Amino acid sequence: MAAPEYVPRPKDEKPRVYESPPWRGESWMADRPAELPGRQPHGPRLGHPGPDQGFAWVLAERFRGRLVLHAGEREDDALAGAVAVALKRAAMLGRAPVIHDLTVALTVWGFLDQADPELVRVRTPLFEEVANPHHYMELRRVADLVAPSVLRMTPAEVAAQARADWRSLFPRRAAAAS
Repeated sequence: MAAPEYVPRPKDEKPRVYESPPWRGESWMADRPAELPGRQPHGPRLGHPGPDQGFAWVLAERFRGRLVLHAGEREDDALAGAVAVALKRAAMLGRAPVIHDLTVALTVWGFLDQADPELVRVRTPLFEEVANPHHYMELRRVADLVAPSVLRMTPAEVAAQARADWRSLFPRRAAAAS
């Protein structure tokens, strides 16, 4: 930060400008103890890493008080499940979460509008206590039930598909969950 003009400086001092850090000749190696060798591991229940994932919770708070919940459903659980789905979508698209990721997640599970009673029957036990950190496996299941092809859709396409046939958003897996 520049000093105010009234602060005296020696006449022989060169003006400071940005200098990049010294160049490093050799390539970088993942040789610290906590570094993962190779690429990020992929597999069941390992989640979907992506940039700035904590921001999804800031976005989720914008939906607080606007969800359509039924008996036995808690808002914290609905938002936790939606954040998991939204993070999966954002990571799959290679970016940080945006409001549309939460909109898609909440639309898929029918929390933004009056949901079909059958969907409510399916989602109520799935979302039960997923906001609790001890229920990570249940949270992963909520995220993994949504088909990747659905997560590539726009919010308008997801809403249209949910109105037409919500079961098509969960190919073969939602039936197994019921």
